[in-house]
Amino acid sequence: MTVVAVLADPPRPGLVLSDLVETTPLSAADAAALYAATLKDTMRAVERSGGDLLVNVRPDDLLPDEHVDDTSSEAELRALAGDALEDVTDARFEPQVGSTFSARAGNTATHLLREEGVDSVAVTRGTAPLLTRPVVDSAAMKLRQHQTVLGPSTRGRTYYAGFTAPVDYADAFEGPELETLVDRANDAGHAVDFLPLHVGVETAADLRDLLPVLWARIAAERVVPEHTATFVHDRGLRVRDGAVVLDG
Repeated sequence: MTVVAVLADPPRPGLVLSDLVETTPLSAADAAALYAATLKDTMRAVERSGGDLLVNVRPDDLLPDEHVDDTSSEAELRALAGDALEDVTDARFEPQVGSTFSARAGNTATHLLREEGVDSVAVTRGTAPLLTRPVVDSAAMKLRQHQTVLGPSTRGRTYYAGFTAPVDYADAFEGPELETLVDRANDAGHAVDFLPLHVGVETAADLRDLLPVLWARIAAERVVPEHTATFVHDRGLRVRDGAVVLDG
């Protein structure tokens, strides 16, 4: 069974998805709400899958001072998980350790594989709402025959990185991380496989890719990530003439 570690920040305005505030009509509060929605959908997808959910919390001492408040990061994320999950007691919460995303992801994966002896571990940012239960379960199946399984996102990123043994994680999630992770997997002698490409939400370009897919699935009455689709629908967030707009 794969432990899926969702590396999560508290959804606070200015801390999460800040690029969207500069490049789209979304306010800082809207961007935080969108992040919370995609994070809820990710947690729910893992809960519904055959994997074990680990909410890997970015603790207060790793947050910029201006984003620390009276509610602890863990308490805020536990409350968010409580809204998203059928049984929050099945989820595990652990603090992240490390000064960069690569360090935090690598420390989590290495600890679980080496110290806890899990069969496989995956890391996700929680910003790819189309990471669904079937995708998580497909990745787990692939990890039975491959030591590294990666879910490509746009701009050379990944939305899922699964391992049955550690690789060199130093700066592995920086720059064109998909290529870097493949290189590190090859260096470790891993067989590598891939999941379908899905958009991770960080920029206006990401929303331009994601929004038509969500609206098309809504129109076709197909399965959508509930919380993200609700946010998009309620805000009237659409793509018009190549730009992200609030069409409401």
